[in-house]
Amino acid sequence: LTFPLLSVTLLVSFGSSMLYGYNLAVVNSPAVHIKAFYNTTWSQRYGHGLAPGLLTLLYSLTVSTFSLGGLVGSLLVGVLVERYGRNGVLSRSSLLVLLAGGFMGFSRELGSPEMVIIGRCITGIHSGVCLSVVPLYLGEIAPKNLRGFLGLVPSIFICLGVFSAQVLGLPELLGEDRFWPLFLSVVVIPASLQLLLLHCFPESPRYLLIERDDVCGTTRALCRFLGTPDVQDVIEEMKEEQQSLSSVEMVSVWQLLWDRSVHWQTLSVVVVNAGMQLSGIDAIWFYTNTIFENAGIPVSQIPYTTVGTGTTEVVAGLIGCFTIEKLGRRPLLITGFCVMGICLAGITVSLLLQSTLPWMCYVGVICVIGTIAGFCMGPAGIPFLMTAELFTQSHRPAAYIVGGSLNWLCNFTIGFVFPFLQMSAGAFCFLVFCGVCLLVALYVYLVIPETKNKTFMEISHIFA
Repeated sequence: LTFPLLSVTLLVSFGSSMLYGYNLAVVNSPAVHIKAFYNTTWSQRYGHGLAPGLLTLLYSLTVSTFSLGGLVGSLLVGVLVERYGRNGVLSRSSLLVLLAGGFMGFSRELGSPEMVIIGRCITGIHSGVCLSVVPLYLGEIAPKNLRGFLGLVPSIFICLGVFSAQVLGLPELLGEDRFWPLFLSVVVIPASLQLLLLHCFPESPRYLLIERDDVCGTTRALCRFLGTPDVQDVIEEMKEEQQSLSSVEMVSVWQLLWDRSVHWQTLSVVVVNAGMQLSGIDAIWFYTNTIFENAGIPVSQIPYTTVGTGTTEVVAGLIGCFTIEKLGRRPLLITGFCVMGICLAGITVSLLLQSTLPWMCYVGVICVIGTIAGFCMGPAGIPFLMTAELFTQSHRPAAYIVGGSLNWLCNFTIGFVFPFLQMSAGAFCFLVFCGVCLLVALYVYLVIPETKNKTFMEISHIFA
């Protein structure tokens, strides 16, 4: 592990991945203040306040437009990485965050709720792009024995982003009414740092050699990242992949879906990426406060309890990051989904029995923490890493478009459907997510091979 490799991994994780986690959680704490701003602005414009239904609709749009922007960003990944390269896309995407931060930061001064919504949408586009490009870039620059470790670092920073939003949202910090525009626009700091420093690091060597046929640039990039002039073996491995793809152009999403030679790889990306969101983790985050209230935790203490769950996320992410090269991808992924399935079943039982057995409320709290820990240990980051590992260079951008689009679509679907599922099924709604987790774990066990310490060509041959 060289200093340039570690530095660029931390930089893109801090400047891109962490912003995704931060923007997921940042609107929870200031919800009341944002709604009050919308109502006040509407009164100033039209002489009357917003109806409750319209106010809820406007706020829901503010929250969900992030996912819609993410879907747009994920669809642009293939075109962008082919034209600008991996490093180039990440540098340019930082400008989107600066633009979004300006919209959200000055929205109250200019009396414009529309600027908050537009800013959220732009941050969604940035997250949609970076959620695919960061693991793609790291997967291509990392040696095969470090791909797992470096590939999971972004997932730790996603957890850190959620944790940062929870901490900064406390009443003692930026949780007050006068600070919410600043709270939303803090994202410009990591993005500015990435914009300033990322040009100091080379482009992906695989992109330079296989797609640009730049042997000199590839050699310089490899020497910089690996810290040694002896890079001929790595270049030969890349040339072998280049020769096998010499008659194959970069495939489109449509071509990927109809290419029978990568049928199982594509299906695996679909299953693990959709399963990551359909596991119910977003529903757990949505329902956490209610479970904590039922456990008898005072309402004033719930924000601090939520910060505790954020700490669990970070610790579980670190455990996954430092054990993935020893245990492998499959064991962590299977274990993570199984732990989630068991804990989701535990939440259902605790909700059903807490009226007769009050102590079951505390079982529910433990199961919520267990679900979050199981998710962060494996399913939070490994699907993005595996998307890079299961495909060769010609298919990889299209695979990220498929995985990223599914991720955002399922994210939006869960956020939209869960309240209705909860109303119709009650506590049993968590059994649906439990079933999804166990089925995905079974699929990984039966179909997906271990990719630890294997080259991309070796992985391709295993599937063949």
